[in-house]
Amino acid sequence: MSQLTLEKVHDVLKTCYDPEIPVSILDLGLIYNVEIDGDVVNVVMTLTARGCPMSRKISADVKNRLEALPEVSRANVEIVWDPQWTPEMISPEGRRILGMD
Repeated sequence: MSQLTLEKVHDVLKTCYDPEIPVSILDLGLIYNVEIDGDVVNVVMTLTARGCPMSRKISADVKNRLEALPEVSRANVEIVWDPQWTPEMISPEGRRILGMD
């Protein structure tokens, strides 16, 4: 089995989207921390708004996509509100996609 790397996790996170925004959650700046502990991935993330109706869908998507990796036995996703997300957290690629550059 190949080794789980942060790059592989980031590649997966780039396939996860807020259904209302055409930019990955990674490029939106919603991912605050990723830790790999053997075959377990722990993700700390936020959402663009506290009352986001898609919060369960987005966190389930992250969990399911990470757990689809053969190297991952479990993914834990924690949603936090501190620090609060702001548009300044969007990556240069995300800004380009959104026409903010």
